[in-house]
Amino acid sequence: MTAPFTPRRRHGVEILDDPAIDPDVRVRSLADVARANALFGGTRAVLAELDLALRALAAREATLLDVGTGLGDIPRRAIALAARRGVTLRAQGVEIAEALARAARGDGLAVTCADARALPFADRSVDFVTCSQLLHHFEGDDARALLRELQRVARRRVIVSDLRRSWAAAAGIWLASYPLGFHPYSRHDGVVSVLRGFRRRELLALVREAVAREADVRDRFGFRTTAAWSPSGTTS
Repeated sequence: MTAPFTPRRRHGVEILDDPAIDPDVRVRSLADVARANALFGGTRAVLAELDLALRALAAREATLLDVGTGLGDIPRRAIALAARRGVTLRAQGVEIAEALARAARGDGLAVTCADARALPFADRSVDFVTCSQLLHHFEGDDARALLRELQRVARRRVIVSDLRRSWAAAAGIWLASYPLGFHPYSRHDGVVSVLRGFRRRELLALVREAVAREADVRDRFGFRTTAAWSPSGTTS
């Protein structure tokens, strides 16, 4: 049941989901997403969950795969966080858009161009698998396939972060996009993304349905919700 004053989950169309979008416009708009992540909690939500996992890590080296990495802003911040915890983190990204994969590469970050529903990595080959603000782009079987792929590749922890649906978040990103100079596509897709986002109970149920795991699901600052679980099924 939807909470009072919470919009029902929409299935709107985001402009940047169209593969025919000009590559330069796509990169420009994803720069807006990276800035929004830094300002409004998207990066913080992922790093908060990763920090919990790093604190429980006995090894001093680990690997991370960021699925739907955009311009690679989150894995770069993850490397810095791990270094502060005394862990050498080797991170890489996956991005389906070739223009974004090219733009994200560099500074030690490798990015593979691939579909998140068919990751080109072996089972249990990466310690931590993160996925931020990608899940809401998928529905039904595709969403479940994405979650199964994240779990298949992960050895220690899967971390999924997405937008928490609310009228306040939708209005906030629309209003903030003007002084921040966002591209019109970023403005449109930002609002649609929020209205395609998840409430905590919905995200918990989707993970349970897709991978038969009980995730640790938490509401985070900036209208974000995270779900984290281990492939073995234990919770932190």
